[in-house]
Amino acid sequence: MTLQNPNRRDSIKTIAALGAASTLGSWSTLALAQKPITVGCIYVGAKDDYGYNQAQAEAAAAIKKMPGVKVVEEENVPETAAVQKSMAGMIAQDGASVLFPSSFGYFDPHILALAGKYPDVRFAHCGGMWTEGKHPKNVGSYFGYIDECQYLNGVIAGHMSKSGKIGFVAAKPIPQVLRNINSFLMGARSVKPGITCSVIFTGDWSIAVKEAEATNSLCDQGVDVITMHVDGPKVIVETAAKRGKMVCGYHASQAKLAPNAYLTGAEWNWLTAYKAVIEAAQSGKPHPNFIRGGLKEGYVKMSPYGAMVTDAAKKQADDVKAKMVAGKFDIFKGPLKDNKGNIVVPAGKTFAQTDIELEKMNYLVEGVIGSI
Repeated sequence: MTLQNPNRRDSIKTIAALGAASTLGSWSTLALAQKPITVGCIYVGAKDDYGYNQAQAEAAAAIKKMPGVKVVEEENVPETAAVQKSMAGMIAQDGASVLFPSSFGYFDPHILALAGKYPDVRFAHCGGMWTEGKHPKNVGSYFGYIDECQYLNGVIAGHMSKSGKIGFVAAKPIPQVLRNINSFLMGARSVKPGITCSVIFTGDWSIAVKEAEATNSLCDQGVDVITMHVDGPKVIVETAAKRGKMVCGYHASQAKLAPNAYLTGAEWNWLTAYKAVIEAAQSGKPHPNFIRGGLKEGYVKMSPYGAMVTDAAKKQADDVKAKMVAGKFDIFKGPLKDNKGNIVVPAGKTFAQTDIELEKMNYLVEGVIGSI
């Protein structure tokens, strides 16, 4: 059909309407990409603990700069029903639709209890084991392969240790902690095959008195390089430095606490995971239920080397790191024995970092002095 003698005024109206529709379409796409959202972040300790909570808080500070994102925070929330009250308050009073309750003990039963009550709220938990078909779709787990960094800590420790004894102060013998202990020792053994790692479990994520006692005990045993997996490494780093020992940090950098003792450290970069969860919520995409990544994906990073670290140590650690980033290095490969003499990884078997079996780890490798 052909239009004859069209009315010019009507034509202008039509063109204007089409232009407006096009503009509105562009604006609606932009608005969707930057949908206003309130994010709640909950920490089991202080935000400036030089450790686990500080690493999470650093990511929270960074996401505040994302378009349309408002952040509400609460620190020093225990792993009890108190966290349920905190989460419910953020949802009801602040309008939070995405929550990052970060501590390990928040997951079960607390996050799971609220997920059913608030199906439109997205819960992202650090280190929790979200399982397909078992846990709600509005719950997810994010974690990083920081055992890669603990392996590199071990490489540096192996070069720097003179006694052939390194040490590890740990909170609880859960799989993520065991992976770090084992990786630290295996990194050190790649330098000195006979080196040992003594581990002491304190029983809790943050208990300063026991952390100081454990550190002093390791020093008394002749350990000269110490690392850790507790929420706030501050006490351990400062105690080890006072005893004239060297340290490899964890969670965040503790270099300024002990500049003459700090060799390097395993650090988180949680902004990567936070952005993935928030951008999915803003765009209306499904909640990412299982997020993992290592050095290659930018989920973890190494602290700068201390001035005392030798060139040989740096070179070996840097070479291994480059292989990890390239996806050409596996930490857990057979034959591998536990410290009781049992084969835990048979000859010819290799576990990639993404292998779910590593998230079930329940052993300490040969060379680790201690028990679960």
